[in-house]
Parts: sequence; structure tokens; C-alpha cells
Amino acid sequence: MKIVLREDVKRLGRKGDVVKVAKGYARNFLLPKKLAFQAGNIDLEALKRSTAREQKRKEEEKKNIEGLAQKIKALSLTISMKAGGDEKLYGSVSEQDILEALKKEGVVIDKKKIALKEPIKLLGVYNVPLRLSEEISVSLKVWVVKE
Repeated sequence: MKIVLREDVKRLGRKGDVVKVAKGYARNFLLPKKLAFQAGNIDLEALKRSTAREQKRKEEEKKNIEGLAQKIKALSLTISMKAGGDEKLYGSVSEQDILEALKKEGVVIDKKKIALKEPIKLLGVYNVPLRLSEEISVSLKVWVVKE
């Protein structure tokens, strides 16, 4: 059965792709969840125009994200925390602390984009990875200093 995808489906295709799938898969999963519709019911020109608009929107979004990535690369955040004599922090630096420091610098991103494996618990300089999109990642330099 030929279908057109309304959204990206993992291991099947991207939005707007015309793909051939088993009837049961289409009838029981893709069509009820409104992830796709039958290819026989569409105007291919309208689909092409819609896909072109979506592609243009994605390119503009990518340009904006690349600009944000350049701005973040130029930043160096300093977060001051209370610490003991052995450079251990009383508490830790989490994603929320980094997010607040970024907001002070005028950079607003979603907390989920900060890919900190575990909270920072020692004084020092850290490179914190940020995943701004599927393709664009950037490293943010964070200085954790004694208050």
C-alpha cells in the first residue's frame, strides 16, 4: 500500500515521503495515529508545494540555530558557588544553574538542550555540550569558581 507520511516516522521516512508499506501496518498503526494518509487521495502538486514550504522553514530555522551556536561559542559563563577547602562544592551546578546563567547573557534555550551527563560538583573549567538541534551541537565553557 502506498502512503504519504504526515510526520517523520523512525526507520520509515520523513514528512512528505511517499512510501510503500504493508497494508496491516498502514491500516492498524500509521493511519489511525494520523502519521500518514493513502497516496491515492492526494494532489501531488499540493504535496510538493507543502514540502517546499516546509523545507524553506527548516532552512530558516537552521540559520537561526547556527547564529545562536556562534553566539554560544563566544560565551564563557562564570558560576560562583560555595565550596569547601578541597574544592568540593556545597551542592552542585545543574542544568538549571547553567540555564539561568545563559539567560543573564541574553541566550534563551530549552533546558532539554543542555546535555550535562551529571551535575558539576567540583570547582574548575568545564565544557558543557549543548544539542541545539539534531545536526548542530556546540560546547559551552563554564567556569565554576568559589564564592
